[in-house]
Amino acid sequence: MSSPTSLPEVQATFAAKRRALTVLLLTLAYFFSYMDRQILAILNEDIIRDLHLSDAQMAMLGGLAFAIFYAGLGIPVAWLADRSNRVRIIAIALAVWSAFTALGGLAQNFWQLLGARIGVGIGEAGSSPPSHSIIADLYPPEKRASALSIYSLGVGLGAAFGTIIGGVVATHYGWRVAMYVIGLPGLLLALIIWLVVPEPKRGMSDAQVAMEDAKPTVADGFATLFSNRAALHVIAGFTLTSMIGYGHTAFGPAYLMRSFGLTKLDIALKIAPMAAVILGFAAVASGRLADQLTRSRGLYAQAWMVAVLKSIALPFTITFYLASTTQFAVTAYFVAILFSTAYLGATFSLIQSEAPVRLRATWAAITLLINNMIGLGLGPVAVGAISDVLKPTYGTESLRYAMFTFAAITPWAIFHYWRAGVLLKRASARR
Repeated sequence: MSSPTSLPEVQATFAAKRRALTVLLLTLAYFFSYMDRQILAILNEDIIRDLHLSDAQMAMLGGLAFAIFYAGLGIPVAWLADRSNRVRIIAIALAVWSAFTALGGLAQNFWQLLGARIGVGIGEAGSSPPSHSIIADLYPPEKRASALSIYSLGVGLGAAFGTIIGGVVATHYGWRVAMYVIGLPGLLLALIIWLVVPEPKRGMSDAQVAMEDAKPTVADGFATLFSNRAALHVIAGFTLTSMIGYGHTAFGPAYLMRSFGLTKLDIALKIAPMAAVILGFAAVASGRLADQLTRSRGLYAQAWMVAVLKSIALPFTITFYLASTTQFAVTAYFVAILFSTAYLGATFSLIQSEAPVRLRATWAAITLLINNMIGLGLGPVAVGAISDVLKPTYGTESLRYAMFTFAAITPWAIFHYWRAGVLLKRASARR
């Protein structure tokens, strides 16, 4: 006969379930943010025809215009999050960006759609920094990469399901209805997060003691981050990786349509579902591997793990952009994303583990500011501009060579992750 469960065990079980529920709901919010952010990619060709836009204008809608407000407002939002209730900030932000996504379906010209996408950027500024801070408080360093990898599922799965839902709905009902279908459900999720998710104690999972009375400034955040060379290398690698990734995400469906003759439904029903499975596996597996490496070797091993995985992915990424047949290109793409996308959980974990407890949201916001102003702001815009320049020479193949150009800078990102690992290992040896 088993012994009755003690009260502390019951409390611990309840706490673990509440912690898991919090991560699940924050991941869903991140999932919705990427569906709303990337919906333009699968609707690209329809919007260009309907509103008579160029590749450069579409890149502006999905890149720089969004990034300026998303990244720029992240700093004041993070400052607020390091001082007040982070859950409330996330819920309000989710409601704002979901509403503006739906409003995009009403746009009649470039400027109206630009205004809607700016609204999406303003809302999404309040999502990631507070979420990173909450998850870092809930999980200790040796489990943090797994938790943040679960959270990072929102990126791949959000983009994939945005493609699936957007492609199917737009094919049958038009791109405007797709915007409504993607945007409006986020309003319900915002209410659920407001009512269900608790605000955790800051630093509760760290050995260091959180200073509840401390009120660090944004300047403190910049000063502490920019004095940490390892963190700066992580951010550099993250930013370069994101610039390549955002360029691909913004024009990947258009590339497949123009160069291989695929339709929105082909991409939505044949490619995106498999991509979602691979991205989900890569995120979870890489998070667990990162935590195992942290326990056996140290935090520095997470950075080296990313460098190795991205090195494996590089030849397959290059093949995707140079392949001449659909089957060869898609197969290379699936292998490439298996390894190239397994970096977010480790990256977020490295930044949060190095950040002072009271500056976690601010460090996350600064990271995302740099990453999105350069990665999201310049990535799609540069790909679109290069494509427009190459179009007179290469015609429909201009996107292929524009995107290949970006893939070729991957070794630069790999170097920064490797260098971060070197510096983190040296720092751990001195402690």
